[in-house]
Amino acid sequence: MLLDGLQACVGAAGIEFKAFMDHVRDLPDIEAIANGTSHEVPGAIDLQYAVASSLVRRVVRESGKPNGGTMIGNVLRYAKLFPQRELGIMLVSDLQRAVAVPLLDTPEFFEWANSISDLMRYPRGV
Repeated sequence: MLLDGLQACVGAAGIEFKAFMDHVRDLPDIEAIANGTSHEVPGAIDLQYAVASSLVRRVVRESGKPNGGTMIGNVLRYAKLFPQRELGIMLVSDLQRAVAVPLLDTPEFFEWANSISDLMRYPRGV
C-alpha cells in the first residue's frame, strides 16, 4: 500500500525510497565509522552507497572543527574496505568536492590513493 502511494506521488523515486526504508535498519553505525571505532561494511551495494553518502555528510558537519582531520582520516581508512573499490573512489571523490584541501592534507589520503593506484593507471601508449 505504501509503495503504491509513493509511486503515485513521485513515480520511480518512490520505489527507491521504499527500498531504502526497508533496509535503513541494516545500515551500520555512521558515527562509529566516522569516529574510527567500527569497520562494518554492509554487503548490499545500495547500503554501501548510503553509507558513503552519510559519511560525506558527517564529515562536512565536522569540517573546520578540531576533530575534522581525524574524522577525514577515519573515513579514508574506511573507503579502502569497500568490496567494490569504485564505491570507495566515489566516497573519496565526493569527500574531496565537499571539503577540498583538508582531505589532501590528511596523511591517510596518500595511503588510500596508493591502495587504488592499480585502478587509476592507464595502459602504455595511451
